[in-house]
Amino acid sequence: MISTSTADNVLKSYYLSAVTEQLNKSANPFLARVMQSTSDVLGKDIRKTLSYGINGGIGAGTEIGDLPKSNDNNYIQLSVSLKNLYGTVEITDKALRAAGSGESALVDLLNEEMTGLVKSSSLNLGRMLFGDGSGTLATITSVDGSKATTYNVDSTRNLFEGMIIDVYDTSTLVKAEKREITAVDRTKKQIVISGAPITTPTDYTITLQGSRDLEITGLGALFSDSTMLYGVMRSSWMKPYKKTEVGDLTENELQKAIDAIEERSGSKVNFIVCSWGVRRALYATLSAARTMPTVQLEGGFTALSYNGIPVVADRFCPDGTMYLLNTDDFVLHQLCDWQWMESEDGKILKQVPGKAIYSATLVKYVDLICDRPCGQGMLSGITES
Repeated sequence: MISTSTADNVLKSYYLSAVTEQLNKSANPFLARVMQSTSDVLGKDIRKTLSYGINGGIGAGTEIGDLPKSNDNNYIQLSVSLKNLYGTVEITDKALRAAGSGESALVDLLNEEMTGLVKSSSLNLGRMLFGDGSGTLATITSVDGSKATTYNVDSTRNLFEGMIIDVYDTSTLVKAEKREITAVDRTKKQIVISGAPITTPTDYTITLQGSRDLEITGLGALFSDSTMLYGVMRSSWMKPYKKTEVGDLTENELQKAIDAIEERSGSKVNFIVCSWGVRRALYATLSAARTMPTVQLEGGFTALSYNGIPVVADRFCPDGTMYLLNTDDFVLHQLCDWQWMESEDGKILKQVPGKAIYSATLVKYVDLICDRPCGQGMLSGITES
């Protein structure tokens, strides 16, 4: 019979490196372009000192005149708490005993569970990259009149069957905890939530279980109108380029935005990510005049190319939106890479109290920081094709 010690060895030696590679490089094309680093992590926080502007001690003058007055660089310290990412797999004692013997039998047993973990973690991580850290998945707009547990929502983009969610009212008081989404109708923008009906849920927000205000500081936060970012007040260099209500996307409009970003910040756009409908609109605009080439990206992704810049469509990018990014300006700061959570005796698999089930949990403590917010851009309100 396979023992929990054998299972621990398989999880450490066989799965950890493979899962880490998939989550870091194959989960999302934007994430695959971002450098991951343990630098600037102090305890539970990221504290990063950045310089902005230029050194003022320069100038021209006469041959015998005064030299330029010296001036220090401008510095600011960002402070962000590391976010806690978890992924859990479970296996029953009965399944362990029925699997046979040897590591190969255990690998066969765990493959389905690990595949599900990677898929769920990849979706969740990809979604958070576009979020604002609040964890909001969607907003309930009303209840289906004929079905008390069927709810109309503003968007189903971030919602999937099997998700365990919390629901908050407009005062951020929890109205329902650890409920399961049992059905998603993407055409009608409706979901079914398990349990008793939620009373008067209009404008209530949906978050992943236990995740409210605890998610990664994604693009939604970078491009928001908030007065604070990364723990400091936004100054001009921390405000990215934004243009709203674009309408029909033209090549001239896109190039003007890229040029404006480079002119104001010196940053060069090297990655474009947009919604599916925006990519179709861009392709329709550009393909009429020339052939649209493709490029291969790290992680096995394929993208269209606009003047050498990869254009990627992402399922979690907001509708009608295009982000113009320099991925060299982003760093995923982490305390460590993905690791199994171990008990004091070094065990990974632990019995769930009161149940004949063992669980194992992957952890990563991390957050995303953009070193040059003014070097990024966003076009929104684009008419999709």
